[in-house]
Amino acid sequence: MSRPEILYPLYAELETLEGVGPKTAKAFAALGVERPKDLLYLLPASGIDRTRRASVRDVVPPATLTVEIEVGAHFPPRRKGGPYRVMVRDSQLEFQLVFFHARGDYLQTLLPTGQRRLVSGKVELFDGVAQMVHPDHVLRPEEASELPTFEPVYPLAAGLTQKVLSKAVTAALVRTPVLSEWIDPELKRREGWPDWRAAVQAAHLPKDVSGLAFTHPARARLAYDELFAHQLTLSVARASLRRGKGNASVGTGELQRKVLQSIGFALTGAQTRAVAEIAADMAAPQRMNRLLQGDVGSGKTLVAFLALVIAVEAGGQGVMMAPTEILARQHHEGLEPLAAAAGVRLALLTGRDKGAEREAKLAALAAGRIDILVGTHAVFQKDVHFRDLRLAIVDEQHRFGVAQRMELGAKGEAADVLVMTATPIPRSLALAMHGDMDVSVLDEKPAGRKPIRTVLVSTSRIDEVIAHLAQAVADGRQAYWVCPLVEDSEVVDYASAEARFQQLRAALGDGVVGLVHGQMPSAEKDTAMARFVAGQTAVMVATTVIEVGVNVPNASIMVIEQAEVFGLSQLHQLRGRVGRGSAASTCVLMYQGPLGESGERRLKTIRDTEDGFRIAEEDLAMRGAGDLIGTAQSGLPRFRVADLERQSGLMATAQTDARKLLAEDPTLSSPRGLAARLLLWMLDHERAIRLISVG
Repeated sequence: MSRPEILYPLYAELETLEGVGPKTAKAFAALGVERPKDLLYLLPASGIDRTRRASVRDVVPPATLTVEIEVGAHFPPRRKGGPYRVMVRDSQLEFQLVFFHARGDYLQTLLPTGQRRLVSGKVELFDGVAQMVHPDHVLRPEEASELPTFEPVYPLAAGLTQKVLSKAVTAALVRTPVLSEWIDPELKRREGWPDWRAAVQAAHLPKDVSGLAFTHPARARLAYDELFAHQLTLSVARASLRRGKGNASVGTGELQRKVLQSIGFALTGAQTRAVAEIAADMAAPQRMNRLLQGDVGSGKTLVAFLALVIAVEAGGQGVMMAPTEILARQHHEGLEPLAAAAGVRLALLTGRDKGAEREAKLAALAAGRIDILVGTHAVFQKDVHFRDLRLAIVDEQHRFGVAQRMELGAKGEAADVLVMTATPIPRSLALAMHGDMDVSVLDEKPAGRKPIRTVLVSTSRIDEVIAHLAQAVADGRQAYWVCPLVEDSEVVDYASAEARFQQLRAALGDGVVGLVHGQMPSAEKDTAMARFVAGQTAVMVATTVIEVGVNVPNASIMVIEQAEVFGLSQLHQLRGRVGRGSAASTCVLMYQGPLGESGERRLKTIRDTEDGFRIAEEDLAMRGAGDLIGTAQSGLPRFRVADLERQSGLMATAQTDARKLLAEDPTLSSPRGLAARLLLWMLDHERAIRLISVG
C-alpha cells in the first residue's frame, strides 16, 4: 500500500526545487501546489511569442519584440524619478530602452556600451520613437538559446512571479520519470496521444499558441488521464459496493399489473425502459446501484413505486426516503391509492413518530407486517430493523453522499439502492458525479401533461400581474409567488417576502395568502404548506426554493420575482411545480430591467423550452460545471486540466475504459493495472488503491 518509489522525487517538499524557499512554498499553496507533482498539472494559461526578429521594423508596435542589439549611450534621468534611457541599435534602426527607478551602476553592468545583447519585451511608439520599457529579458548572445521562441505564461498567486514559477516547473520537469502506460494502447493510437512524460513536457513547453489549446494532443492526453483516474476511483467504489453480494429479487409481475390497471393510463416508453433496467438489476445477484434521473413531471414516482413493488413480489420489503418531512408525507399520500390497489401494506416513519406509536411501527417492520416504508432520515436510526429489506430508494441525490448510500445498504444485508433525482444533469456531469452508478433516464412527459405557458414581464408591471392573479383566484385557481433571494441573508429575504405577503393580502383579501420562509419553525412551515395543499389558502408566497417540493395539482400559476437572479435549473424546477393538474398553467418570470446579456439568455431559454436536459446543457455552457451544482456541495471533482464543458466525450470514454480495465483486472495487478495505480497515486486517489488492496 506504500507509495511507489519511482514517484518519490515528485512527492518531495517543494523547497527541494531550485529557487523555492519557505515563503515561496507558502505562496504556491494558494495555487493548490504542495508537491512537485502538482506543478506538472499547473499548465500555462497563455504564452508570448518571442520569435527572433532582425529589426524593430519587422513588428507593428505595440508588440512583443525579440531582437539582437548593440548597446549605445546611457542617459541617466535629469530629475529624480525620471526615466533612465539607453540608446540601442538593431541591424537596421536605432531605438531606446527605458527604465524607471533603476540603479545606474546595475544598468551599466547589464548593458555595457559597445557590447551586443539579446533583448525581448514590449515595443511601443512614443512621440514617433520606438521604445522598450523594462525589457522582460536581457541576455548575452551566447545565452540566447535559453530563451524559448514561445514563452509560456502561468497563472499566478500573490508572492509569485513568472520567473519563479517557470524555474520551479523546469526543476519539476527534470524529475519526471518515464512511467509505464495506463491508457488502452488502441485508444492512444487512435487519438494520436504522446506518452505521459512527453505530454507533460509538451504541455509546459508549447511551440506556439496551438500548444495551449485543449484539443492539443498533449493537453488532451493529460485531461484524459485525470478523467480516467476519477472514473477508475468511482468504478472501484462501485465494485466494492457490488462486492457485497446482493439478493436476487425476482418479481412475479402480479402486483405491478394491479398498480398499472388502477392508474388507467399507459407508461411512457422511457418509464417502461427504466422499470425494465431496474428489474434486471434487482434480479441479478450483485447489488444494484442505480440513478433514476428524470425531468420535472416525467413520472419518476411511479417508476420508483413499481420498483418497490418488485421487492414485495420477491418476498421482501422496500423503503423510500425523502429529504424532508413534508416530502415524505407527500410521497406517502401519493402512493397510498397505488398501494391500496395492489394490496401492499404501506407505512410512514418520520421524526414526529414518538412513543408507543413508533414502537408499534418498528415491531411491524421487524416482523414483516409492513411491506413498504416511506420516511425521512429517521429510517437510519439504530433501532429501525427490517425483516428483509431488498430495495432502498433515496430521493434527491444532492443531500446524500456515497457514505449514506453505503449505510443505507447496510440496513438490508444487501439491499439494492436506487437514487432518484429531479435535476436533469448533462451526461458529462452525471458521469463525473455519479460515475459509480448506472443511470436510467426519463426524458419523456406522460400523456396528458399540458405544456406550461411561460411569459416574461418587467417588474414595473407588477400591478397588472396582481390584477390577473386576483381574477384567477376568483376563478378558484391557486398560485405560487416566489420571492428572490436577497443578498445572502435570510433576514433580508424574510423582510422582502413579508412585504410582498402584506401587499398581496391587501390586494386579494385576508386568509387568501399564505407565507413560508427560511426563518419559520418547521411546524409552522408545515402548517402553512398543509393549508395551501388543502386549498384553504389560494396563494403561497415563498422565499427559498426548497419549500416548494410539494405537489399541488390545483396550483396552475407560478410567479417568480427577479427571475434573472435564479439559475436556469432552479427556474426549471420551480416552473415544474405547476402544470400538474388538468388546468392550463402559466409561469410568469418577472425581471428587473434592464437585463444583462446572460440574464436575457437565461430567461429566453426557459421561455422557449421545457426540456430539462436541453436547459441543463445550456446552463452548463453558460455557467460552467462547478457553478451548475454549486461547487460546495456538488461532489464534483476539481479537475486541473480537463474541462467538463468541452471534453464531455472524453469523460464517457474514460468511464467505459475504466470499467473495462477493472472487469479484466479487478486487483489492478497486470502491467497496465500497475501503471494505473501509479496514475491514481499521482492524482491523489489513494482511497481507490486502499479499496482495491482490501478487496
